[in-house]
Amino acid sequence: MSTETAHSVHQIARPTGFPSASDFAYVSSPVPEPAPGTALVENLLLSVDPYHRGMMDGGEGGFELHAPLEGRTVGRVTASRDPGLAEGDLVFHRAGWRTHSLVTLGVDGTRKLPGHAGVPLEAYLSILGGTGLTAYAALTRTAALREGEDLFVSAAAGGVGTATGHIARLLGARRIIGSAGSAAKTAHLTGTLGFDAAFDYHDGPVAEQLAQAAPDGVDVYVDNVGGEHLEGAIASLREYGRIAWVGAISMYNGDRSPAAPRNLFEVVHKSLRLEGVLVRNHTGLQDELEDLLVPHLRSGRIGTDTTVAEGFDRTVEAFLGMLRGENLGKMLVRAGS
Repeated sequence: MSTETAHSVHQIARPTGFPSASDFAYVSSPVPEPAPGTALVENLLLSVDPYHRGMMDGGEGGFELHAPLEGRTVGRVTASRDPGLAEGDLVFHRAGWRTHSLVTLGVDGTRKLPGHAGVPLEAYLSILGGTGLTAYAALTRTAALREGEDLFVSAAAGGVGTATGHIARLLGARRIIGSAGSAAKTAHLTGTLGFDAAFDYHDGPVAEQLAQAAPDGVDVYVDNVGGEHLEGAIASLREYGRIAWVGAISMYNGDRSPAAPRNLFEVVHKSLRLEGVLVRNHTGLQDELEDLLVPHLRSGRIGTDTTVAEGFDRTVEAFLGMLRGENLGKMLVRAGS
């Protein structure tokens, strides 16, 4: 697509079940001019995330039809009338799913990026972005993972899952077990990312496979899936175990009000704690996250763990592919260079 005009993705219909490409449209318009107090950003990398699916149903806080969608984005300032932003600044903002955005420093999460030497740009939308911050908050605040404890993480080959594995290892976890949706992904978890065990949830009941992978149980579960995974984790958690519930991708395209896990009373019997994780409640941890991870990104001990679709015109394709689980790590779209 040409960058002489601006391009954006609009939602034009409410999905019924799994979204389709026909629910979206690519729309062209003139590149906007910055008004006083705003800066024009040419977007470089866009994030497509599971939470977008819920917002597509509309309602309070949801996406409007026939308007540009929004998402986490990294871009470079090309013109500015915001005194806090200068041409050439690298910024993070949430006015994504478009090639150009008007932003204001400090509004809707817009911030200048430090541009750490030796750190790839992709890191700012993966392990140093919302996915990494979610994993860090889940482990250090919600679940309070302690050195020597054992961890189970679902959707472990996705963005939050891979970040959770890296961060848990740095925090001193003893054993890390992950579930994923294919043999290739489980091999990636154990062979590349250093998980101690992994299983494909298609191969049998989650509770049985988790019990085999962790016969002595686990202390912490980071849940990105919900449903059968949550039930299986409750069965394997030791007394005083903690569940950090990040997401429920198994429910996003169908019934969002499933029956509670059949063993929910085990939360009482084992004195478990279950708490939800919303990254917007933990933005104050960003500097702490970067202090922990930047040295390891520079050294190569950890990577960005991303799947990048090349070209803005692949944004919808990348989003649908992410929902189908086609990505390893965080799914991104390279909109510019």
